[in-house]
Amino acid sequence: MAVEGGMKFVKYVLFFFNFISLLCGLALIVVGIVVQVSVHKSFQILDASASAGPILLIVVGLLTFFIAFFGCCGAWKENHCMVATFSFFLSLVVIAEIAAVVLGYVYRDKVKTMIEKNLSEMITNYKSGSQELKETVDKLQTTLKCCGDQNSTDWKNYGDDGKTVPDSCCIEVKLGCGNGTMTNSTIVYQQGCRDVMVKMLKKYAQWLIIAAIIVAVLQLLGIVFACLLMRGIRGGYEVM
Repeated sequence: MAVEGGMKFVKYVLFFFNFISLLCGLALIVVGIVVQVSVHKSFQILDASASAGPILLIVVGLLTFFIAFFGCCGAWKENHCMVATFSFFLSLVVIAEIAAVVLGYVYRDKVKTMIEKNLSEMITNYKSGSQELKETVDKLQTTLKCCGDQNSTDWKNYGDDGKTVPDSCCIEVKLGCGNGTMTNSTIVYQQGCRDVMVKMLKKYAQWLIIAAIIVAVLQLLGIVFACLLMRGIRGGYEVM
């Protein structure tokens, strides 16, 4: 009876774990899609590396969702084959996540380079670019409270006088507020968008690392409970 009770406990814990993982998979898919859309709205200059992170999130989310669904069915039906398959694929996901973290650390400077390249090109093409590009730059500067790439002087070629910036650089955005006010810190933001974005990404990266560690620990626990359930199922078959 004690063994049977233990088996039921392991089964329900594994089922609950997989249900949570299923929800996490859906969350990753949604976050990946939102980030992908945001990246392409923020950076009009096409860069394949800009989509690498969001696409990876979507792929991991899909894998997590289907593996968790498979694990739920296997745990509920106490099917040895399904639980074994779940444990195998979950182990692959953990290995892939570790590899992704290592690659993310190795190529961390590439993100900064991508930001620098895209911001510089967006500012250079602002006057001759599309309306969509202008709206993107304006929204970026207004939202992040910044001006230019490194600082407000990056807009020196924007106006004929060399002292004019887009109105979106202004602390209080008004029509014509950027005319001749490039270095006026009481009217125009002096900090460049590059530093603001890098700081923001570093902050988000810290939370992502913490979340990744928590998810990895939960997944390892899932593998342990899956192995315990397989052992219990196998033992049950042998008794029968």
